[in-house]
Amino acid sequence: MDARILLALDAAPDATVLALARELGVARNTVHARLLRMNAAGALGEFSRRLDPVALGYPLVAFLSVALSQASGPEAIAALREVPEVVEMHATTGDADLLMKVVARDTADLHRITTSLFSVPGVVRTSTSISLATELPPRHQALLHRAAAAALVRRGARG
Repeated sequence: MDARILLALDAAPDATVLALARELGVARNTVHARLLRMNAAGALGEFSRRLDPVALGYPLVAFLSVALSQASGPEAIAALREVPEVVEMHATTGDADLLMKVVARDTADLHRITTSLFSVPGVVRTSTSISLATELPPRHQALLHRAAAAALVRRGARG
């Protein structure tokens, strides 16, 4: 049911709980309770994640591999989280410690951002790759369809 609710919300993000309940053929309280539970569990992300940075004047996307001093890793990560143009950050294996997604107004702005990272204590080295095009934006629909189908199969096997 959760996957079905999320798919319906994906198709109509502004749908009310009542509209979702009608579309799914379940009680309004069921939809409301499940949304509250998913929100409390952290399954629903911030609304701002839907925003395209281009709308804010940040059309350039770059990925930065960042090597950190092992002695100051947690402090460096905390400082990097404070950089507004850093929109995503992952700890990684390999040559770099972090992979960051950064947005910028243009290449000069990207240069300003990447240069400023060296003022963060613990940043040892960076490597930048500029995104030329988004070939596949973040997506979860296929996973939701799989989860919904698996739930139907499990329910059918029980019933």
